[in-house]
Amino acid sequence: MGTPKYLSTDHDSLFTFHRWHANLRILEIDEIKTVPRVPVSHPFVERLIGSVRREYLDHVLFWNVHDLERKLDEYKEYYNGYRCHAALEGETPLSISGNNVLGNANIDDYQWKSHCRGLY
Repeated sequence: MGTPKYLSTDHDSLFTFHRWHANLRILEIDEIKTVPRVPVSHPFVERLIGSVRREYLDHVLFWNVHDLERKLDEYKEYYNGYRCHAALEGETPLSISGNNVLGNANIDDYQWKSHCRGLY
């Protein structure tokens, strides 16, 4: 997919640090600022971020950046395939496309797995 050419950011102080600007310069990404004091200037992104936070990140623990990336990839697959969407009248994207590949859960294969020095 590659590096984006433009990146839209708001006026949060996080985006004023020297290192942030240096990284954008090195990656040759142009920063585009949103309209000040208008939180609805990017409604689709705000909605997605809110959904990911409420439905997933508020309920899941992750150990490091790689674990977070893996879990967000799993959530992306769920969100884009199996989650009911109001815009689809409560249907899932896979059921609308006719490619519903959701299998049945097998309780016999469920087991506790040890992670991170004995945590389960």
